[in-house]
Amino acid sequence: MTIDSSSIISNKTKIHPSVNVGPFCIIGDDVEIEEGTSVLSHAIIKGPTKIGKNNTIYQFSSIGEDTPDKKFKGEDTKLIIGDDNVFREGVTVHRGTIQDKGVTKIGNGNLLMAYTHIAHDCLVGDNNIFANNAGIAGHVSVGNYVVIGGYSAVHQFCSLGDYSFAGMNTSITMDVPAYTKVASNPARVIGLNSVGMTRNNIPSESISLVKKAFKIIYKKGLKLEDSLKEIDILLAETNDTYLDIFSQSIKASSRGILR
Repeated sequence: MTIDSSSIISNKTKIHPSVNVGPFCIIGDDVEIEEGTSVLSHAIIKGPTKIGKNNTIYQFSSIGEDTPDKKFKGEDTKLIIGDDNVFREGVTVHRGTIQDKGVTKIGNGNLLMAYTHIAHDCLVGDNNIFANNAGIAGHVSVGNYVVIGGYSAVHQFCSLGDYSFAGMNTSITMDVPAYTKVASNPARVIGLNSVGMTRNNIPSESISLVKKAFKIIYKKGLKLEDSLKEIDILLAETNDTYLDIFSQSIKASSRGILR
């Protein structure tokens, strides 16, 4: 373990011997950092926070800070971060609130570019990309392989399904189904994220099925419940995993989907 002499580390931390901490960092009580993680410089990490393996935290990031939500009264809430994430310059991540489950969670393999924000009680999956200055409000759920463009904002309690894509400067106030591409302010659906699906090695047969389902939802002019019935028939015939992801992301919506 290498810790620069200018950094301040609480004696109530648990840091693996392989962790590197650069200059002018502050790591507070109840922080756990697993092997291979690097905290480069000028970063602040507050607990209770658990950070997994092989993460990189760049300068001026604030990880595990109290939420500014007015209902937060200093309760003992948590932040849990998985493995292989990159937190670029000035990223902010807040812990949860007891009014939800008391925890903010970030999975594995995520890239959070400069000045992005993850608010309290958010659930972020794996292999997502947040471009510069993107931010998600409290209680937001982000699936896997999601791309959020620069300067985009997601309203509290919204959900972004797997492989969805938000263009630059998008303002999202309703749920975005899996594979769906949205843009503009306010957000509107502009198509299917076919490029993202192909890049992530989804089989062409599955992409074709999702395209059919997308047209049922967005092109046929049916009521949502009638569209889902047609998709259920298609799913029963094919038993396709990726089609099921699309269907379930719509059925699970609590705010209503962008349509």
